Amino acid sequence: MKIATWNINGVKARIANLCQWLESSAPDIACLQEIKSVDEGFPRMEIEALGYHVETHGQKGFNGVALLSKMRPDEVHRGLPGDDADEQARFIEGVFSVEGGVLRVCSLYLPNGNPADDPVKYPYKLAWMERLRRYAEQRLALEEPLILAGDYNVIPEPHDCHDPKVWEGDALFLPTTRAAFRRLENLGFTDAVRATSDAVKHYSFWDYQAGAFQKNNGIRIDHLLLSPEAADRLVSTDIEKHVRSWEKPSDHVPVIGHFNF
Repeated sequence: MKIATWNINGVKARIANLCQWLESSAPDIACLQEIKSVDEGFPRMEIEALGYHVETHGQKGFNGVALLSKMRPDEVHRGLPGDDADEQARFIEGVFSVEGGVLRVCSLYLPNGNPADDPVKYPYKLAWMERLRRYAEQRLALEEPLILAGDYNVIPEPHDCHDPKVWEGDALFLPTTRAAFRRLENLGFTDAVRATSDAVKHYSFWDYQAGAFQKNNGIRIDHLLLSPEAADRLVSTDIEKHVRSWEKPSDHVPVIGHFNF
């Protein structure tokens, strides 16, 4: 089974790229972030025509997540638990039947948090990460395959960016941010890409400015975190960098996990 995460950076602006990618890469489950669309405005007909079931959790103009899958989910849950007042659409969970039981796949879009000295944005990021940690801890107790896939807006280690000095003071790379990410990992999750490759200059995002992609001045912020039961089924991973060279690309590229489900 092929499971992917991709920050699409506006599904309506990238629908041609999305359909091309679905046809060429053919993931079984695709987790999208930053769809920037309300649910009723999502271009589901084009995607359903390719054989995919569509589940969205959107809002107008920004944020928004989606699950595209070749199989219909048994359950879908929208919104990260822990704060009923949070109206930002950043989390969707699907439960799928697989051989031997169930598979839980979440598409998440973690807050950016910049500027880091903002009295609202960075505390919201840290609070969201703590909610994610609590959610994950509860789900791990089920002892089921669980994949937390998405744009984490976290650079875990210095080798996950082209120049750590450039990112000093940025909310994506602050020690507090990385420590929060580590607390999540330390519950028992496996970073799929790092479990299968220790390659440097292995990125998933390149800014549109200053020829960042051509220079490979990127960062790795799109992650697949796996519960022990999911990690046991991991075969390999890919970062589909070539998608960044397409016309009108997202600034992110798909990150893929291949699993023996």
